[in-house]
Amino acid sequence: MRRFHIRTYGCQMNAHDSEKVANLLYHAGWAAADDADAADLLLINTCSIRDKAEHQLYSDLGLLRKWKAARPGRVLGVAGCVAQQAGDAIQRRFAHVDFVFGTHNLRLVPSMVAAAERGRTSLEVGESDSLARFDLPERHPDYRGASPGRGYLTVMEGCDMFCSFCVVPGTRGREISRPATGIVAEARSLAARGVRELTLLGQTVNAYGRHDRRRGHVGTVSFGALLRRLAEIPGIERLRYTSPHPLFFDDELVAAHAELDVLCPHVHLPLQSGSNPILERMRRRYSVDEYRARVAALRAARPDIVLTTDLIVGFPGETDEDFRRTLDLVAEVGFVDAYSFKYSPRPGTTAASMSGAVGGDVAQARLQELQDLQRGLTLAAHRRRVGGATEVLVTGHSRHGGEQLSGRDPYHRVVNFRAPPGTVEPGELVAVRIVDATPHSLIGEVANPQTLGTMRRLVKGEPGMADEEGRSALFQVESNR
Repeated sequence: MRRFHIRTYGCQMNAHDSEKVANLLYHAGWAAADDADAADLLLINTCSIRDKAEHQLYSDLGLLRKWKAARPGRVLGVAGCVAQQAGDAIQRRFAHVDFVFGTHNLRLVPSMVAAAERGRTSLEVGESDSLARFDLPERHPDYRGASPGRGYLTVMEGCDMFCSFCVVPGTRGREISRPATGIVAEARSLAARGVRELTLLGQTVNAYGRHDRRRGHVGTVSFGALLRRLAEIPGIERLRYTSPHPLFFDDELVAAHAELDVLCPHVHLPLQSGSNPILERMRRRYSVDEYRARVAALRAARPDIVLTTDLIVGFPGETDEDFRRTLDLVAEVGFVDAYSFKYSPRPGTTAASMSGAVGGDVAQARLQELQDLQRGLTLAAHRRRVGGATEVLVTGHSRHGGEQLSGRDPYHRVVNFRAPPGTVEPGELVAVRIVDATPHSLIGEVANPQTLGTMRRLVKGEPGMADEEGRSALFQVESNR
């Protein structure tokens, strides 16, 4: 049987695109290989959000000349955001690449592979505003997915925000939202196949349907209404979404966090900078005070909500004072985690031609200081949870090896824990008592299932924490195990 392998770089949208392509290949008669050495077809799904990822692609492609030459008939394809931007250049530079396809052309993969097997190269990077690109086959019976119990569902693609540093509008195109009926149908299908945690995906996911409603088009609903429909599906026990834009947190979405039990108490809320002048240069379209208001609204709706964020340091024109404002806001909000990066100029963006470049050493020092601050905030948040309990969706064995298992809790925290061999399987929801914490994960052990019922009845506060009465009740339950 012909076998394929996919290397994926970048965001969750890219990871889900790789899942869609894998499913298409299963339907075309292929099977997955564990690694490139065992594969007849290798796909590189690329990311161009930072130059480091793009350079990694070119390095990989150079090394893959030997991979392709090692076995006659092997096929090599390049996909994703770099492919969308530089498809012609990739084929000119790397003659051993058989086909290149962009983010709007996933459905064409089986035919492009077939053409490559006949010795024909192909390039498909055209943009499309057709909803047909969402019409993909249901999951093939042989395709299991990477994470049992978890599923991703694309609700919209593209972005119309045009932040000055971002290539997404050029690589993913303009905003387009799927009809709600198709989203709900796919969610029901995933639930029937054992998906218990569903993550909604979109470049600005909470902007879902905004253009359609403005134009009077039928088919979409507000994002808050979509969440409510999905929350009613039997079998879906957790609901998440990523990545939202702070601008689109309306009252309905905030209320959903207070009212929908299955909507997880975690929001990834990109900030990028804590300085108003830098936010303006970034064209983020909100001020620091407006961001604070979003934070306050979410915490009023769900007091135990956990916030994570994205941050960029060394943006053109960023002064020491601008950076200090970012540090101050990060400490004030108390993010539980953050993805932080040095600014990377991307071709075709407004910021790439801005004056006021920050030196590499200065940017690196700022990044280190920011990450040190965040590491302390993360560890403090994790330590506050020691002694509490949580519910973990098991993904498999921990990266630390041995019998230790791993998964994520409703607050999107990694929890590593031990369980008697054979008692817990990937995809299960397990009650875990937190006994220790590191900056990277919570450490736990399997708890009495009644523990979660006790914890859920407590007044919401810091996640996993309880007042003295509640903590006593928790320990009483555990002592009766």
